[in-house]
Amino acid sequence: MAVCIKDQIQNMNLVIGCTVGCPYCYARNNVKRWHMIDDFSHPEFFPEKMRMMDKPCPHNYLLTGMSDLAGWEMEWREQVFSKIRENPQHQFLFLSKRPDLLNISADLDNAWFGVTVTRRSELWRIDALRENVKAKHYHVTFEPLFDDPGVVDLSGMDWVVVGTMTGAQSKKVRTEPAWAYSLTEQAHALNIPVFWKEDLAPIMGEVSMIQELPQAFCEVLEAQRAWRK
Repeated sequence: MAVCIKDQIQNMNLVIGCTVGCPYCYARNNVKRWHMIDDFSHPEFFPEKMRMMDKPCPHNYLLTGMSDLAGWEMEWREQVFSKIRENPQHQFLFLSKRPDLLNISADLDNAWFGVTVTRRSELWRIDALRENVKAKHYHVTFEPLFDDPGVVDLSGMDWVVVGTMTGAQSKKVRTEPAWAYSLTEQAHALNIPVFWKEDLAPIMGEVSMIQELPQAFCEVLEAQRAWRK
């Protein structure tokens, strides 16, 4: 059975809201449904949530599940980066669709900076990530994958995630197996682990699912299991 990525990486929504405006945004729909903030297009910072970072039990955390790093104010980033440095037991992930707006230099051992790419015309985001974010770990998420990205320069990336459209629009959009296989072959040629999200299982087949995590994430999960014994 395919593993759910949310069981491996938990969301910590320190910032809610995004200025990108993707028409298929699940986060905007959830915010509207649960009335989390008044205006999703104006991100809000919830610094009190950072106390969760002090948990001694290791976790893998995604910090941009309901935001885009490019929409974070510099003051917010500095507070969060400082807290990350104080908690090396965790691994922290960031994602952005506007890496061209970023200017970050972070020497954090446990922070992973990535971009989301949904189609070939957005491959420039990977180049912009390498150019505008100086960090120790990079990743790229192809989700939802709308077309064949073709040949991709994955140099410097430490992890690749592939997923398809979910929800009501999943009947209209389908990620082709060949696209996922091509990305996986290109990543594996560079020894980059690849994780197919569980929503690809009906398309790729349960027995064919590839769900690899970076070693640092695996170590966190192993530590969690030991902690709970």
